[in-house]
Amino acid sequence: MKKPPLLAAVLVLALACAQAQQKLPDPVNGAGAKSAAPAKIGDPAVEKSGNATAPAESAPRQLSSHEAADALTEDELRQIVEILRGTYVTPDALNESALARAAMQGLLERLGAGARIFTAAKKADDRDGLFRSEVLGGAVGYLRLGAITQENIAALDAALEGFAAGPPTAMVLDLRATPHSTDFELAAECCRRFSPKGRVLFSIKKPKANDEEILTSRDAPKWRGLLTVLVDGNTAGAGEVIAAVLHTHLRAYVIGQQTKGEAAQFEEVPLAGGRVLRVAVGEVTLPDATPVFPGGLTPDLTVNVPQEKTDEVLQLAMNGPGVAPLVFDKPRARMNEAALVAGTNPELDEVQEIQKRRANGDAPAKPVRDEALQRALDYITSVRIFEAREAAGAGR
Repeated sequence: MKKPPLLAAVLVLALACAQAQQKLPDPVNGAGAKSAAPAKIGDPAVEKSGNATAPAESAPRQLSSHEAADALTEDELRQIVEILRGTYVTPDALNESALARAAMQGLLERLGAGARIFTAAKKADDRDGLFRSEVLGGAVGYLRLGAITQENIAALDAALEGFAAGPPTAMVLDLRATPHSTDFELAAECCRRFSPKGRVLFSIKKPKANDEEILTSRDAPKWRGLLTVLVDGNTAGAGEVIAAVLHTHLRAYVIGQQTKGEAAQFEEVPLAGGRVLRVAVGEVTLPDATPVFPGGLTPDLTVNVPQEKTDEVLQLAMNGPGVAPLVFDKPRARMNEAALVAGTNPELDEVQEIQKRRANGDAPAKPVRDEALQRALDYITSVRIFEAREAAGAGR
């Protein structure tokens, strides 16, 4: 049997993937209605009492490349290719190889995170994967999950046990420093620490029929308080699955930026020239059908911070005394009894010191702040104020 030309094969593949990706009906045979033919003068529908009035016709509109690719049938695709190859002013731009490359370019753009080509096997995420926990302001627990590993899950358990003993009544789970991972079983283990027993957390679906893995919660949660989750543009894979599950089951408030959209199982396939095709082979889906792949998780509150600044505050928090200095201002000097006895004024001394440094060109640098974490604490404070007012109103 004669093999189909390279171009035809690529075009058919591109059309099939475009229709599957966009989930649009076939323009001719699908569920969508056919576009009506324009009305003509003399048509009874538009001619009234002998006074023929033609409806105004809108000017032709140029379709974008995506609109055209979605609307054209397979026959039209082949027809356009033949027309261009026979009439276009630069024939060399439309040879077999050029057209195949153009079709492949459009296909990769449509699939996005689902199919990407790398010069070599993708390296592991080099972000710091260490676990960290602390208490902020005496009442808010902060957990930086880091890498999704058995060791960090054990550290999470220990921290949650400490929080359960008090005093935190709210918690921030920071997934911004969580490297990309496709270990969804460990992601489920993390979710089980928070989700009610017996819930379907998420499932992993593969193209083959009935090939689905369902992961559920098995035990009572280790944390039942108010929960806020931090994500950024690098939160990917298992990390964004955790955020999506907690958002779905616990109504956890998600703050940060749109996640990367890689909530899928991937395979890396070596290509003949040494490059690697990284392709999604299994999609993570949530019980409520919240889409995470390939668009990513949209936060409840978007905090537009450059990724470089986020990386800076995460590094400072790990190398310094913690995250508290990145969210709270240093207490200002205050007049006290000791100062009165000594005849000094700490407030005035501090102001004069700042003015002196500015005069010498040595003004203190503006402190670095973790804006996403600050918004999380603001949210928790607002909820607590609302709850207090509700409780006071109910007690009257």
